[in-house]
Amino acid sequence: MNRRAGDYGLICGTLPPGPLNAITDVAGVRVGHRSLRDGDVLTGFTAVLPHEGDLFREKLRAGCDVINGFGKSAGLVQLAELGQVETPILLGNTFSVGTGFDALVSRALAANSEIGRETGTVNPLVLECNDGFLSDIRARALTEADAFAALDAAASGPVAEGSVGAGSGMSAFGFKGGIGTASRLMRLDGRDFTLGVLVLANFGNAGDLVLPDGRRPVPPVQTPPTPERGSVIIVLATDLPLESRQLARVARRCGAGLARLGAFWGHGSGDIAVAFSTAGRIAHHEAADILPMTMLNESQIDGPFRAATEATQEAVLNAMLAAPAVTGRDGHSRPSLADALG
Repeated sequence: MNRRAGDYGLICGTLPPGPLNAITDVAGVRVGHRSLRDGDVLTGFTAVLPHEGDLFREKLRAGCDVINGFGKSAGLVQLAELGQVETPILLGNTFSVGTGFDALVSRALAANSEIGRETGTVNPLVLECNDGFLSDIRARALTEADAFAALDAAASGPVAEGSVGAGSGMSAFGFKGGIGTASRLMRLDGRDFTLGVLVLANFGNAGDLVLPDGRRPVPPVQTPPTPERGSVIIVLATDLPLESRQLARVARRCGAGLARLGAFWGHGSGDIAVAFSTAGRIAHHEAADILPMTMLNESQIDGPFRAATEATQEAVLNAMLAAPAVTGRDGHSRPSLADALG
């Protein structure tokens, strides 16, 4: 079993984690991976399914924050405008965004015959990082079948981390990066609420990483300094009743978790956070003109701000610690943070 941040005494903040310390601690959220490892190809898709039903028919409130916008994506413009998510979320590499888009459209059309006929179109949500250092991104190896496999593999329970799915070929702070997750619990009005984060970590210059205990591990083999051209995608889920503007505010605090690790969001870095709440669904064919809504008292929003910061920081560390050393395209390699910590 992979070791995680807590196993190394790396404590990120003060809030308690959920039972799995994963995004799947939020009831109904599922995660699936499809990994490709074939010669110089080291890539994949990761799927996040926000609930078990048809997301087009039962949408969720959502928000996003573009921390630094050097990245490619599908669906963010409509998400920011309408404050809703209506498909699963697919993570992949830069050249797979179109493939993921097609896969999500295919699934939505198969489940909803009225799309594009009696009702509008669908807004697929696909986000990416560039895995070209370790993987032959020009091969464009990912197919719709791979996206379907990630969607079909989605499950609740523990989440595979490290070099899996979209994280297969990613790097972070000069080490191997990948997929990581963490969660935090909050108590409001006498009830427990959960906030979970999943990251696709592919950012940070070697030597910039700062651990919670103050150590600054560096890769054993130093390379010449390069501009920050990595990326990180953060998917945040919560069962706390937040409206879309609040979700965008909480998503923005994921950047604080990245900064705690030593990131500064360089010019060439694509850093994006998407957040959704499972507390209440929005019917596509809602007939009522006026809808009731329960939402967090804004004066209590520091709780989810802190939870987003802590869970993001820990999720990145979990991604790096779960990823073994890898040699990929043209002999390019990344060491493991776990090996560096001993």
